[in-house]
Amino acid sequence: MDDIQRKLALIDKQLAGGLANSHKQIISTAPLLFVVVGLIAGILLQSTLDLSVWLWLILLASLTAAAVFLFIIQQSSSTNHQLPFTNHQLPITNYQYATAYLALACFACLGAIRLTSHYQPKANDVRNFVGNEKGLATEDTVLGTPYGENAEKELKLNSASSASSAVKESVQRLATIRGLIVTEPYVNQNRDWQFAKFKYTDPTSSFYLKMEEIKTIDDWAEASGTVRVQVAEPVLDLKAGDYIQAYCWLDRFSPPTNPGQFNTAKYLARKNVFIAASVQSREGIELPKGNPVGIFTKLKRKLRETATQALVGNLSPEDRNRGLLEALLLGYRRNIDSETYMAFRKTGLLHFISLSGLHLGILIGIIWWLCKTAGLMKRARATICIIAICIFLLIVPPRAPTVRAAIIGWVFCASFLFRRRFNSLNTLSLAAIILLLIRPTNLFEAGWQLSFASVLGLILFCERIHFFLYEKITGLSWRKKAPKTRPFFRIISRPGPYLLRLFSTGLTAWSGGAGILLYHFYTISPFTSIWTVVAFPLAALILIIGFLKIILSFLLPSVAAVLGVIVTGLADLLILIVKFIASLDISEILIGHVPLAVIILYYCLILFTAFAYFRRPLVKKAICTAMILAVIVFVGALRWQRTNRDNLVITCLDVSHGQAILAQLPGKANVLFDAGSLHKSDIGRRTVAAFLDYSGINKIDAIIISHNDIDHINGIPEIVEHCKVGEKDVYANAAFFSKTDEWGTAKFLKERLLEKGHKIQRLGKNLNSGSRAKIKILWPSEQICENEELDDNDKSVVSLIEFAGTKILLCSDIEEFAQRELLRIYPNLKADVVVVPHHGSAKTLEAGFLESLEADILICSCGLRQYERQQMNKEQNKAKSFYTVRDGAITVCVSKDGTIRTATFARVPILRGP
Repeated sequence: MDDIQRKLALIDKQLAGGLANSHKQIISTAPLLFVVVGLIAGILLQSTLDLSVWLWLILLASLTAAAVFLFIIQQSSSTNHQLPFTNHQLPITNYQYATAYLALACFACLGAIRLTSHYQPKANDVRNFVGNEKGLATEDTVLGTPYGENAEKELKLNSASSASSAVKESVQRLATIRGLIVTEPYVNQNRDWQFAKFKYTDPTSSFYLKMEEIKTIDDWAEASGTVRVQVAEPVLDLKAGDYIQAYCWLDRFSPPTNPGQFNTAKYLARKNVFIAASVQSREGIELPKGNPVGIFTKLKRKLRETATQALVGNLSPEDRNRGLLEALLLGYRRNIDSETYMAFRKTGLLHFISLSGLHLGILIGIIWWLCKTAGLMKRARATICIIAICIFLLIVPPRAPTVRAAIIGWVFCASFLFRRRFNSLNTLSLAAIILLLIRPTNLFEAGWQLSFASVLGLILFCERIHFFLYEKITGLSWRKKAPKTRPFFRIISRPGPYLLRLFSTGLTAWSGGAGILLYHFYTISPFTSIWTVVAFPLAALILIIGFLKIILSFLLPSVAAVLGVIVTGLADLLILIVKFIASLDISEILIGHVPLAVIILYYCLILFTAFAYFRRPLVKKAICTAMILAVIVFVGALRWQRTNRDNLVITCLDVSHGQAILAQLPGKANVLFDAGSLHKSDIGRRTVAAFLDYSGINKIDAIIISHNDIDHINGIPEIVEHCKVGEKDVYANAAFFSKTDEWGTAKFLKERLLEKGHKIQRLGKNLNSGSRAKIKILWPSEQICENEELDDNDKSVVSLIEFAGTKILLCSDIEEFAQRELLRIYPNLKADVVVVPHHGSAKTLEAGFLESLEADILICSCGLRQYERQQMNKEQNKAKSFYTVRDGAITVCVSKDGTIRTATFARVPILRGP
């Protein structure tokens, strides 16, 4: 009995020490993990607390002194195995523990210091020439430019990304700057925006400029930092490495004004880009003489052009397979069409077109095989592979996943040169340390987080999951092969490069990144592992043939040409397969924004499941089940709450001069009133769709088009493409179908929607939404719609939403005539909330119209000009007024007892000119 009890006690001790054993193993085999954990902790602490750098320096000095003292003691102890001030022996492993945690604490201080220094501008940083307000700090800091004194004071920045909506309209001052172009200029053709043809301006160009000088009232002054340059027309003759002089407006980026909108200001600030430079035309940029392009820049440009030509040959930029090949093999995603990109994203296969360890591993594998075939020894192969990785980095964009893969590749090859054992976890930690020391704000970017979380999951859990699934499928220990009588199991379950191995890898990578994807992109893709099994063989084949084509194009051009035909065909096939999977509409579950605490709980659950040990497995299963249920119940409740409401929520989004209003009715119905903007580009995708994703809304039950003005409809095609909209759920009044379509916008919208299977329906007097909230159409009548003498604005739809005794009036663009008629037809018309007619224009507002409605809340969807010049007779109206240009997105919530609550997303400071 005593012997049995001793054995049980020994088992308990081993189980209890499971985590400690893992702890010891990490210290002995992957000590850099402690370093990177400390670095991450320091960056997070400093970003949250914003402590003085001196505090961190003092703490770092103290910890360094403690580490030196411990080192001296350890050296003494290693000699006599006894401390100089005690008679008791201390195991050396305790010193290892202390050293590991001292390293963690030291690097926490270093991370905080590095983050502070990252954001600390130099004395001559361009940020110091531009005040916290928009424009230069003083009027006399710069000299004039070719535009003269009467130059326009407002420029629209229509960016290649959502940066266009990040720079607010404001009074700006001119500047003359010089610097070096550090990125290839990108020409934004707005191919994916259907209504781009109605924007009567040239495609814009953008690039990043490393500042050298800025012209002041006295003379040229040295300047540092990076600015994002926007040119209002294509600049096809400029290249990376060119030294230019630009006459521009300098401005700061503004934060987003709508929920879910991409935060360009924060994204660029992490890259130390705080200033936008807007150039009116190509003529505003000069190329000073005597500034030749550097050799390194020329080399990078030549390598990139050569690799691209070797890969795609004479394929047109419009070919979809060219865009996929450039993304898949070279990392350039600019030419991939939005439909293909969204299909990869929706199916969770976006990692295939993001350069990472998979792509670099296949390339190095090909080179290693070629070198082996040529008879080279391992050290020679490793040397060639290191050189190949360096060349590859010069060709592709230097994104975090690519650099991480390159560092791991270098260390792997170096292990052959120095005859050392390769440790994946230690190497991954080294890559993270290098990237965070170079730019600590990498930590906050979704790409960096996904890259490292997925690879860490593969290192820690892939084998466990694979062997677990193998044993469950076959009923055999993973050490045993399945019997010959069970060929199916032999094919899918054998531990090796077969389907189960591929599925296990996909499942592990998905598990590592699922929480991050949910937090940043608001979706869950539960079938990603299955789609990975389907798409991986084809993607791997494209990578192998594509890289071979690039290599052989210099040695055997004829063979490379044949491979080119094969790889383009495979690219088309991959696109078809991914689009087909995406069309099944089962790959993605939209949840919407979730709190960070839920994501932390999810990753705690993973770590607890992997590393926690209990004598009684039932206890661990119970705890894991409780944590899983907590995550599922919370996310499920969040999803249910967003799709099953008891109240009415109206959100007026900030689209500058335009209108986009979403009504979330009690129950499940969502109704969108217009979606367009006069000044901002592609608001359907960048503003409305982003808000819908953030809110967890994937279905629009009705879209009501007020009239055919472009600032009310030019975002609708992208919304119909993004969300589920019924074939007969887009409505417009009779005037929309009339022959008086001066600009052709109504016809264009009808044609675009018809291509997607949606026919615009005639709007009746009431909209049946199946909700307790009622939507009535008050204006216009059939006679008004047929009156060709009236302006289109006076024919626009006026809607009244009623719920719990509360009335919300949406006036669209009606002018004086329609306003007078509306009060005549409905003399007792009152409303609690009114969306002011025609964006708050005082010129078209009937005297006494707003007062007669006796509204408590007025909402104006307007741009800066309307806000400044047309204050809606503010002195005469006592209602509380909201302006989207000032307040951002405005939300009105009506509870079931009739209580009205308002909220604004952002309070944007309004700057007036002198």
